[in-house]
Amino acid sequence: MDDEPKTAAELKEIRIERRRAQDADGIKAMAEIAAADVAIRKRTARLRALRLAKEAADRAKPALPKATPKKKKST
Repeated sequence: MDDEPKTAAELKEIRIERRRAQDADGIKAMAEIAAADVAIRKRTARLRALRLAKEAADRAKPALPKATPKKKKST
């Protein structure tokens, strides 16, 4: 950077340009957050539907009782 002192107008222009860049970065960050939120909601809905379908199938088909092994007689 140059060591020359800046005029008030140049400093103001630098501040304005920095503010515009920060605003643009903020808008981009918010868009990324919104896109991630949409992706999470879609994935959650898909997983919920899979879970509910599995639970319904489990309710429709009762579990078979497990066969207990017969105890051997000790001699």
